[in-house]
Amino acid sequence: MKNKITQFSRIFVGILFIISGLIKLNDPVGFSYKLAEYFSEPVFNMPFFIPFSLAFAIFLVLLEVVLGVMLLIGYKSKFTIWSLLILIVLFTFLTFYSAYFNVVKDCGCFGDALKLKPWESFTKDIILLFFILILFFNMKLVRPLFNTKIQNILALASIGLSAFMGYWVLNHLPIKDFRPYKVGNNIQKGMEIPANAEKSIVDMIFIYKIKGVPTEFLEADVMAGKIPADAEFVERKDKVIKEGFVPPIHDFALELDGSDYKDELLLEPKLMIFTTYDLDKSDADGLKKLEKLNQEAKTKGYKVIGLTASVKEKSNAIKKQYGQTFDYYFCDAIAIKTIERANPSIIILEKGTIKQKVHFNDIDKLKL
Repeated sequence: MKNKITQFSRIFVGILFIISGLIKLNDPVGFSYKLAEYFSEPVFNMPFFIPFSLAFAIFLVLLEVVLGVMLLIGYKSKFTIWSLLILIVLFTFLTFYSAYFNVVKDCGCFGDALKLKPWESFTKDIILLFFILILFFNMKLVRPLFNTKIQNILALASIGLSAFMGYWVLNHLPIKDFRPYKVGNNIQKGMEIPANAEKSIVDMIFIYKIKGVPTEFLEADVMAGKIPADAEFVERKDKVIKEGFVPPIHDFALELDGSDYKDELLLEPKLMIFTTYDLDKSDADGLKKLEKLNQEAKTKGYKVIGLTASVKEKSNAIKKQYGQTFDYYFCDAIAIKTIERANPSIIILEKGTIKQKVHFNDIDKLKL
Protein backbone atom coordinates (compact mmCIF):
# COMPACT_ATOMS: atom_id res chain seq x y z
CA MET A 1 0.00 0.00 0.00
CA LYS A 2 2.82 2.38 0.91
CA ASN A 3 4.49 1.72 -2.44
CA LYS A 4 1.25 2.38 -4.37
CA ILE A 5 0.72 5.72 -2.59
CA THR A 6 4.34 6.68 -3.24
CA GLN A 7 4.16 5.82 -6.94
CA PHE A 8 0.88 7.71 -7.32
CA SER A 9 2.49 10.73 -5.63
CA ARG A 10 5.47 10.42 -7.95
CA ILE A 11 3.30 10.44 -11.08
CA PHE A 12 0.95 13.16 -9.81
CA VAL A 13 3.70 15.56 -8.71
CA GLY A 14 5.90 14.88 -11.75
CA ILE A 15 3.14 15.47 -14.30
CA LEU A 16 1.82 18.57 -12.52
CA PHE A 17 5.29 20.13 -12.35
CA ILE A 18 5.90 19.41 -16.04
CA ILE A 19 2.54 20.87 -17.09
CA SER A 20 2.94 23.95 -14.88
CA GLY A 21 6.51 24.46 -16.07
CA LEU A 22 5.73 24.03 -19.77
CA ILE A 23 2.81 26.48 -19.62
CA LYS A 24 5.07 29.13 -18.10
CA LEU A 25 7.98 28.17 -20.38
CA ASN A 26 5.62 28.89 -23.27
CA ASP A 27 5.54 32.49 -22.02
CA PRO A 28 8.51 33.23 -19.71
CA VAL A 29 8.19 36.97 -20.31
CA GLY A 30 4.67 36.89 -18.89
CA PHE A 31 5.91 34.95 -15.84
CA SER A 32 8.71 37.50 -15.40
CA TYR A 33 6.08 40.25 -15.13
CA LYS A 34 4.49 38.28 -12.30
CA LEU A 35 7.84 37.92 -10.50
CA ALA A 36 8.45 41.65 -10.92
CA GLU A 37 5.10 42.19 -9.21
CA TYR A 38 6.32 40.15 -6.23
CA PHE A 39 9.56 42.14 -6.13
CA SER A 40 7.75 45.50 -6.25
CA GLU A 41 7.14 47.82 -3.31
CA PRO A 42 3.59 46.78 -2.38
CA VAL A 43 4.72 43.17 -1.89
CA PHE A 44 8.34 42.37 -0.87
CA ASN A 45 9.84 45.77 -1.74
CA MET A 46 12.95 44.34 -3.42
CA PRO A 47 13.18 46.54 -6.54
CA PHE A 48 16.85 45.62 -7.05
CA PHE A 49 15.66 42.18 -8.22
CA ILE A 50 13.24 43.52 -10.85
CA PRO A 51 15.89 43.83 -13.63
CA PHE A 52 16.62 40.12 -13.14
CA SER A 53 12.96 39.01 -13.25
CA LEU A 54 13.28 37.38 -16.68
CA ALA A 55 16.41 35.45 -15.66
CA PHE A 56 14.68 34.22 -12.50
CA ALA A 57 11.58 33.28 -14.51
CA ILE A 58 13.53 31.22 -17.04
CA PHE A 59 15.51 29.46 -14.30
CA LEU A 60 12.40 28.57 -12.28
CA VAL A 61 10.37 27.24 -15.22
CA LEU A 62 13.29 25.18 -16.52
CA LEU A 63 13.74 23.81 -13.02
CA GLU A 64 10.06 22.87 -12.77
CA VAL A 65 10.06 20.95 -16.05
CA VAL A 66 13.38 19.19 -15.49
CA LEU A 67 12.57 18.22 -11.89
CA GLY A 68 9.22 16.85 -13.06
CA VAL A 69 10.94 14.68 -15.67
CA MET A 70 13.64 13.58 -13.21
CA LEU A 71 10.99 12.53 -10.67
CA LEU A 72 9.06 10.49 -13.22
CA ILE A 73 12.13 8.56 -14.38
CA GLY A 74 13.59 8.30 -10.87
CA TYR A 75 16.79 10.19 -11.73
CA LYS A 76 18.89 11.12 -8.68
CA SER A 77 15.80 10.76 -6.49
CA LYS A 78 17.32 12.21 -3.31
CA PHE A 79 18.46 15.42 -5.03
CA THR A 80 15.22 15.64 -7.03
CA ILE A 81 12.86 15.24 -4.08
CA TRP A 82 14.86 17.61 -1.86
CA SER A 83 14.75 20.19 -4.68
CA LEU A 84 11.01 19.73 -5.13
CA LEU A 85 10.46 20.13 -1.39
CA ILE A 86 12.45 23.38 -1.25
CA LEU A 87 10.65 24.69 -4.33
CA ILE A 88 7.16 23.89 -3.05
CA VAL A 89 7.91 25.42 0.36
CA LEU A 90 8.96 28.61 -1.44
CA PHE A 91 5.85 28.58 -3.65
CA THR A 92 3.58 27.86 -0.66
CA PHE A 93 5.02 30.82 1.23
CA LEU A 94 4.51 33.11 -1.77
CA THR A 95 0.93 32.04 -2.40
CA PHE A 96 0.04 32.28 1.30
CA TYR A 97 1.54 35.76 1.49
CA SER A 98 -0.37 36.80 -1.64
CA ALA A 99 -3.65 35.41 -0.34
CA TYR A 100 -3.38 36.59 3.28
CA PHE A 101 -2.26 40.14 2.47
CA ASN A 102 -4.22 40.28 -0.83
CA VAL A 103 -1.29 41.80 -2.72
CA VAL A 104 -1.03 39.63 -5.86
CA LYS A 105 -4.33 38.65 -7.47
CA ASP A 106 -2.92 35.80 -9.57
CA CYS A 107 0.24 33.86 -8.75
CA GLY A 108 0.88 32.97 -12.39
CA CYS A 109 1.24 29.26 -11.50
CA PHE A 110 -0.32 28.24 -14.81
CA GLY A 111 0.36 31.42 -16.75
CA ASP A 112 -2.65 32.80 -18.61
CA ALA A 113 -3.95 29.30 -19.32
CA LEU A 114 -5.61 28.93 -15.91
CA LYS A 115 -6.23 31.84 -13.56
CA LEU A 116 -6.27 30.84 -9.90
CA LYS A 117 -7.42 33.09 -7.09
CA PRO A 118 -4.88 33.59 -4.27
CA TRP A 119 -6.44 31.09 -1.85
CA GLU A 120 -6.93 28.57 -4.68
CA SER A 121 -3.21 28.84 -5.48
CA PHE A 122 -2.33 28.34 -1.83
CA THR A 123 -4.61 25.27 -1.60
CA LYS A 124 -2.99 23.82 -4.71
CA ASP A 125 0.46 24.24 -3.16
CA ILE A 126 -0.65 22.65 0.13
CA ILE A 127 -1.88 19.60 -1.81
CA LEU A 128 1.42 19.41 -3.69
CA LEU A 129 3.35 19.80 -0.43
CA PHE A 130 1.40 16.88 1.03
CA PHE A 131 2.32 14.56 -1.86
CA ILE A 132 5.94 15.74 -1.94
CA LEU A 133 6.23 14.96 1.79
CA ILE A 134 5.01 11.43 1.01
CA LEU A 135 7.84 11.16 -1.51
CA PHE A 136 10.29 12.66 0.98
CA PHE A 137 9.52 10.09 3.68
CA ASN A 138 9.50 7.23 1.18
CA MET A 139 12.48 8.28 -0.89
CA LYS A 140 13.88 4.75 -1.15
CA LEU A 141 10.77 3.66 -3.04
CA VAL A 142 11.44 6.13 -5.87
CA ARG A 143 13.71 3.96 -7.99
CA PRO A 144 15.12 4.58 -11.51
CA LEU A 145 13.03 3.34 -14.43
CA PHE A 146 16.01 2.77 -16.74
CA ASN A 147 19.71 2.02 -16.60
CA THR A 148 22.16 4.80 -15.82
CA LYS A 149 23.01 5.62 -19.45
CA ILE A 150 19.38 6.06 -20.50
CA GLN A 151 18.62 8.01 -17.33
CA ASN A 152 21.44 10.43 -18.13
CA ILE A 153 20.28 10.83 -21.73
CA LEU A 154 16.68 11.53 -20.70
CA ALA A 155 17.71 14.05 -18.03
CA LEU A 156 20.03 15.89 -20.43
CA ALA A 157 17.38 15.80 -23.16
CA SER A 158 14.83 17.41 -20.83
CA ILE A 159 17.30 20.20 -20.07
CA GLY A 160 18.24 20.72 -23.72
CA LEU A 161 14.69 20.67 -25.09
CA SER A 162 13.39 22.97 -22.35
CA ALA A 163 16.23 25.44 -22.92
CA PHE A 164 15.58 25.40 -26.68
CA MET A 165 11.87 26.05 -26.13
CA GLY A 166 12.70 28.99 -23.87
CA TYR A 167 15.11 30.40 -26.45
CA TRP A 168 12.53 30.00 -29.23
CA VAL A 169 9.65 31.79 -27.52
CA LEU A 170 11.89 34.62 -26.34
CA ASN A 171 13.00 35.32 -29.91
CA HIS A 172 9.61 34.78 -31.50
CA LEU A 173 6.27 34.55 -29.68
CA PRO A 174 4.55 32.10 -27.31
CA ILE A 175 3.73 28.87 -29.13
CA LYS A 176 0.21 28.90 -27.66
CA ASP A 177 -1.48 32.20 -26.88
CA PHE A 178 -3.86 32.09 -23.90
CA ARG A 179 -4.41 35.84 -23.63
CA PRO A 180 -7.58 37.79 -24.50
CA TYR A 181 -5.70 39.42 -27.39
CA LYS A 182 -4.95 36.17 -29.23
CA VAL A 183 -5.37 35.90 -32.99
CA GLY A 184 -9.04 35.55 -33.91
CA ASN A 185 -10.39 37.51 -30.93
CA ASN A 186 -12.33 40.73 -31.40
CA ILE A 187 -11.31 43.56 -29.07
CA GLN A 188 -14.74 45.23 -29.00
CA LYS A 189 -16.40 41.97 -27.96
CA GLY A 190 -13.71 41.43 -25.36
CA MET A 191 -14.65 44.74 -23.75
CA GLU A 192 -18.40 44.07 -23.63
CA ILE A 193 -20.16 43.81 -20.26
CA PRO A 194 -23.40 41.76 -20.28
CA ALA A 195 -26.51 43.59 -19.07
CA ASN A 196 -26.99 41.06 -16.26
CA ALA A 197 -23.34 41.02 -15.22
CA GLU A 198 -22.62 40.94 -11.51
CA LYS A 199 -21.45 44.31 -10.23
CA SER A 200 -18.60 44.91 -7.82
CA ILE A 201 -19.31 45.86 -4.23
CA VAL A 202 -17.00 48.72 -3.30
CA ASP A 203 -16.56 50.69 -0.09
CA MET A 204 -15.32 54.26 -0.39
CA ILE A 205 -12.65 54.93 2.21
CA PHE A 206 -11.92 58.55 3.13
CA ILE A 207 -8.61 59.31 4.76
CA TYR A 208 -8.27 62.37 7.00
CA LYS A 209 -5.40 63.58 9.13
CA ILE A 210 -6.46 64.04 12.72
CA LYS A 211 -3.75 65.71 14.78
CA GLY A 212 -1.27 64.58 12.14
CA VAL A 213 -2.40 60.94 12.19
CA PRO A 214 -3.98 59.49 8.98
CA THR A 215 -7.36 58.00 9.92
CA GLU A 216 -9.79 56.05 7.73
CA PHE A 217 -13.52 56.75 7.62
CA LEU A 218 -16.31 54.99 5.72
CA GLU A 219 -18.71 56.88 3.48
CA ALA A 220 -21.41 56.41 6.11
CA ASP A 221 -19.20 58.20 8.66
CA VAL A 222 -18.77 61.14 6.32
CA MET A 223 -22.50 61.34 5.57
CA ALA A 224 -23.28 61.18 9.28
CA GLY A 225 -20.96 64.09 9.98
CA LYS A 226 -18.57 62.12 12.16
CA ILE A 227 -15.47 63.82 10.76
CA PRO A 228 -13.90 66.22 13.31
CA ALA A 229 -13.98 69.86 12.27
CA ASP A 230 -10.20 70.19 12.40
CA ALA A 231 -9.60 67.04 10.29
CA GLU A 232 -7.58 67.53 7.10
CA PHE A 233 -8.69 65.55 4.03
CA VAL A 234 -5.88 63.47 2.48
CA GLU A 235 -7.38 61.17 -0.14
CA ARG A 236 -10.21 58.86 -1.08
CA LYS A 237 -9.64 55.24 -2.07
CA ASP A 238 -11.94 52.40 -3.07
CA LYS A 239 -11.85 49.09 -1.26
CA VAL A 240 -13.28 46.20 -3.28
CA ILE A 241 -15.40 44.03 -1.00
CA LYS A 242 -16.57 41.71 -3.76
CA GLU A 243 -15.35 41.86 -7.34
CA GLY A 244 -18.02 41.66 -9.99
CA PHE A 245 -17.73 40.77 -13.65
CA VAL A 246 -14.57 42.08 -15.30
CA PRO A 247 -14.45 41.76 -19.12
CA PRO A 248 -11.38 40.00 -20.54
CA ILE A 249 -10.29 43.30 -22.11
CA HIS A 250 -10.88 46.23 -19.78
CA ASP A 251 -7.93 48.59 -20.03
CA PHE A 252 -7.38 49.00 -23.77
CA ALA A 253 -7.02 52.55 -25.12
CA LEU A 254 -5.70 54.37 -28.19
CA GLU A 255 -5.12 57.87 -26.84
CA LEU A 256 -3.60 60.76 -28.75
CA ASP A 257 -3.31 64.27 -27.33
CA GLY A 258 -5.69 63.42 -24.50
CA SER A 259 -8.45 61.85 -26.62
CA ASP A 260 -9.23 58.14 -26.94
CA TYR A 261 -9.66 57.07 -30.57
CA LYS A 262 -10.15 53.34 -30.02
CA ASP A 263 -13.81 53.31 -31.10
CA GLU A 264 -12.87 54.97 -34.38
CA LEU A 265 -9.65 53.07 -35.08
CA LEU A 266 -11.09 49.65 -34.23
CA LEU A 267 -13.49 50.10 -37.15
CA GLU A 268 -10.57 50.35 -39.60
CA PRO A 269 -10.63 47.48 -42.13
CA LYS A 270 -6.82 47.51 -42.19
CA LEU A 271 -5.07 48.60 -39.02
CA MET A 272 -1.45 47.86 -38.17
CA ILE A 273 -0.21 48.56 -34.64
CA PHE A 274 3.39 48.59 -33.48
CA THR A 275 3.27 47.84 -29.75
CA THR A 276 6.13 48.87 -27.49
CA TYR A 277 5.23 49.26 -23.83
CA ASP A 278 8.46 51.12 -23.00
CA LEU A 279 10.47 52.82 -25.72
CA ASP A 280 13.52 53.01 -23.45
CA LYS A 281 13.53 49.20 -23.26
CA SER A 282 12.61 48.53 -26.88
CA ASP A 283 15.00 46.54 -29.03
CA ALA A 284 16.96 48.93 -31.25
CA ASP A 285 17.02 46.49 -34.19
CA GLY A 286 13.27 46.10 -33.89
CA LEU A 287 12.67 49.87 -33.90
CA LYS A 288 14.84 50.21 -37.02
CA LYS A 289 12.56 47.84 -38.93
CA LEU A 290 9.29 49.65 -38.21
CA GLU A 291 9.46 52.58 -40.63
CA LYS A 292 10.19 50.36 -43.64
CA LEU A 293 7.22 48.18 -42.71
CA ASN A 294 5.11 51.30 -42.17
CA GLN A 295 5.79 52.51 -45.73
CA GLU A 296 5.08 49.07 -47.20
CA ALA A 297 1.84 48.73 -45.25
CA LYS A 298 0.60 52.17 -46.29
CA THR A 299 0.99 51.29 -49.97
CA LYS A 300 -1.41 48.41 -49.30
CA GLY A 301 -4.04 50.55 -47.64
CA TYR A 302 -3.19 50.11 -43.96
CA LYS A 303 -3.64 52.69 -41.25
CA VAL A 304 -0.42 52.40 -39.21
CA ILE A 305 0.10 53.59 -35.63
CA GLY A 306 2.45 52.97 -32.74
CA LEU A 307 1.22 52.14 -29.24
CA THR A 308 3.28 52.90 -26.16
CA ALA A 309 3.10 53.81 -22.49
CA SER A 310 6.08 56.14 -22.84
CA VAL A 311 5.63 59.89 -22.58
CA LYS A 312 5.12 61.98 -25.72
CA GLU A 313 8.57 63.56 -25.44
CA LYS A 314 10.14 60.11 -25.60
CA SER A 315 8.04 58.95 -28.56
CA ASN A 316 8.88 62.15 -30.44
CA ALA A 317 12.58 61.56 -29.78
CA ILE A 318 12.33 57.97 -31.03
CA LYS A 319 10.49 59.10 -34.17
CA LYS A 320 13.26 61.55 -34.92
CA GLN A 321 16.04 59.07 -34.13
CA TYR A 322 14.68 56.32 -36.39
CA GLY A 323 12.99 58.48 -39.02
CA GLN A 324 9.52 57.19 -38.15
CA THR A 325 6.53 58.94 -39.75
CA PHE A 326 3.67 57.25 -37.86
CA ASP A 327 2.07 58.55 -34.63
CA TYR A 328 2.47 56.90 -31.26
CA TYR A 329 -0.79 56.53 -29.35
CA PHE A 330 -0.85 55.99 -25.60
CA CYS A 331 -2.05 52.93 -23.69
CA ASP A 332 -1.35 51.61 -20.20
CA ALA A 333 1.88 49.58 -20.02
CA ILE A 334 0.19 46.56 -18.41
CA ALA A 335 -2.35 46.41 -21.23
CA ILE A 336 0.39 46.58 -23.87
CA LYS A 337 2.36 43.84 -22.11
CA THR A 338 -0.79 41.71 -22.20
CA ILE A 339 -1.36 42.35 -25.90
CA GLU A 340 2.08 41.14 -26.88
CA ARG A 341 5.37 40.11 -25.28
CA ALA A 342 7.89 41.34 -27.86
CA ASN A 343 9.06 44.92 -27.55
CA PRO A 344 8.31 45.96 -30.26
CA SER A 345 5.81 43.66 -31.94
CA ILE A 346 3.39 44.00 -34.83
CA ILE A 347 -0.38 43.49 -34.67
CA ILE A 348 -2.75 43.49 -37.64
CA LEU A 349 -6.46 44.09 -37.05
CA GLU A 350 -9.54 44.01 -39.25
CA LYS A 351 -12.38 46.02 -37.72
CA GLY A 352 -11.13 45.17 -34.24
CA THR A 353 -10.46 41.48 -34.90
CA ILE A 354 -6.85 40.43 -34.47
CA LYS A 355 -5.66 38.76 -37.67
CA GLN A 356 -1.89 38.49 -37.15
CA LYS A 357 0.68 39.02 -34.41
CA VAL A 358 4.42 38.75 -34.96
CA HIS A 359 7.66 39.36 -33.12
CA PHE A 360 9.92 41.98 -34.74
CA ASN A 361 12.21 39.08 -35.69
CA ASP A 362 9.41 37.63 -37.84
CA ILE A 363 8.31 40.65 -39.86
CA ASP A 364 9.01 38.70 -43.04
CA LYS A 365 6.20 36.30 -42.04
CA LEU A 366 3.52 38.99 -42.18
CA LYS A 367 0.89 38.50 -44.85
CA LEU A 368 -0.16 41.96 -46.05
